[in-house]
Amino acid sequence: MSLVAFLRHGLRLLLPLAVVSTFYLYLYPVFLGCAFPVPPVDRTSSPSDVGTSTTAFLEAARHHIPLPIPLRSSNARPAPFRLLALGDPQLEGDTSIRRHDGPIFPHARSLWSHVSFRSSHSLRQRIRHSLHDVVDIFLEDVFEELESIRKRIDLFGNDFYLAHIYRTIHWWTRPTHVTVLGDLLGSQWIGIEEFRRRGRRYWNRVVRGSRRVPDEEAKYPAMEYDLNDYLSTSGDPSPEWSRRVINVAGNHDIGYAGDINQDRFGRFERLFGKANYELRFELPIEDASVNATVLDEESNPESDRLPPEIRIVVLNDMNLDTPAKDTSLQDETYAFINAVIETSAAVEYSGQFTIVLTHIPLYKPEGICVDAPFFDFHGDHDGGGVKEQNLLSADASKGFLEGIYGMSGNTEAPGNGKGRRGVILNGHDHEGCDTFHYINQTHGDQVDDRKWEIETWAKAKGRGVVGAAGVPGLREITVRSMMGDFGGNAGLFSAWFDESTWTWKFEYATCALGTQHLWWLVHIVDLITIVAAIAYGVLSVTDAGKPPVVSPTTEVKKSNQNGQVKSS
Repeated sequence: MSLVAFLRHGLRLLLPLAVVSTFYLYLYPVFLGCAFPVPPVDRTSSPSDVGTSTTAFLEAARHHIPLPIPLRSSNARPAPFRLLALGDPQLEGDTSIRRHDGPIFPHARSLWSHVSFRSSHSLRQRIRHSLHDVVDIFLEDVFEELESIRKRIDLFGNDFYLAHIYRTIHWWTRPTHVTVLGDLLGSQWIGIEEFRRRGRRYWNRVVRGSRRVPDEEAKYPAMEYDLNDYLSTSGDPSPEWSRRVINVAGNHDIGYAGDINQDRFGRFERLFGKANYELRFELPIEDASVNATVLDEESNPESDRLPPEIRIVVLNDMNLDTPAKDTSLQDETYAFINAVIETSAAVEYSGQFTIVLTHIPLYKPEGICVDAPFFDFHGDHDGGGVKEQNLLSADASKGFLEGIYGMSGNTEAPGNGKGRRGVILNGHDHEGCDTFHYINQTHGDQVDDRKWEIETWAKAKGRGVVGAAGVPGLREITVRSMMGDFGGNAGLFSAWFDESTWTWKFEYATCALGTQHLWWLVHIVDLITIVAAIAYGVLSVTDAGKPPVVSPTTEVKKSNQNGQVKSS
């Protein structure tokens, strides 16, 4: 078989495979039906009774495909707040490459010094060392360099794999806001130059076209505040906020409590934005009669309805637990939390929704999620601070639930202990988890007998715990990592306002590309197909310009016609 024929038959197999796999890779949210959850048509439905996945998919497709998609119901709209949540990209760098700061083929250099008589050893020693170096070149240096090359290619491809997830999901789902929930980088121990290099890769590759939240927008909690923006009642994303990334500090960015110092903390804030701040977004009320029911000190002072507002609290929870290396930074974190609590609306009022974005998940007993409670500490010579932790301590977690959200097991507490509506989004546990924290106010005769309980969201919802009378609770969503080893996941969080109950409702969905091997495989197949097609075209043109080959032998044929034998 000629080479041209081989390429022709090969392209018959490769071309359809390349086209189909490339279409899937670059349109995977379409094939997987990924979309932000949409509010139900009946706004009186329960928080979990959202529109079907088909409705959500058609809502997303309507903005991209000029096809006669069935018109939406007059009451159905996309959620005004749609948060694309990404967890733990963990960009690695030079420190993950063997001998990244050493010479190439070090044993070859040593061999040259011996054979060129530049070493001070005797002839016998030079011969012995030279033989050792020859062996080490083939058994050590070659493999080390091949591994280094493989790792560099892997890092390069991983950047574009993560970028592909961000770019494709962002294009298809049209989020109003974006957050990366910590561990943007892969190590807190790297130097400032390596930190900057990874930071440039993050901004110029992974989230290219996006930018950090400006310092003037990242505000400290205050009783009198300015809104960051208004949410669109039509669901259209803001051109500014849809391209701003709300970065959360993680342990691989600034370290645990026993690692955080001013240098690590400062360089993170300079490159990725502040570590502690709040954002506020209000949803306008279009109906004047409904708007008249909102609290107003002059016209409606008795109302318990506040303007519909989403409050995003970006919190560095890396140094909530003790001991901490830098107590001044820890004091700043707790001062920020106290400011959040002090500036929160009274629990008796409704209309506000608090979203806490942080990194380390709240405390849970072993068996609820993949990560179980775990603490490790530095030795006394290193300050004895927190070296590693999987979850926050029970006390720190209680501060979230009872402090920021104002929930209580005491029915005589303000607002009957029901607290404020909201949700917590975090990362750290790469496998992800979805849980419900609640306290049953009917347990025990004394308030002290009532303890916080945790169940998976699915179990709590199935048992009827969610929304039950006398059971205040809060949902915590730990977003699965977007790293290839965990399927390239992206979280899709939607929140909408129910005017009939004057409360915010929400739902969460996920969309996973698959491992990084899929990304590599598709592009390798595409590359092979392109090279084969070019080679086939060149060889076909070359062969077409050649004169036909005439056989040097003449075939003798005989035929029997009318009993006579004729030769030709």
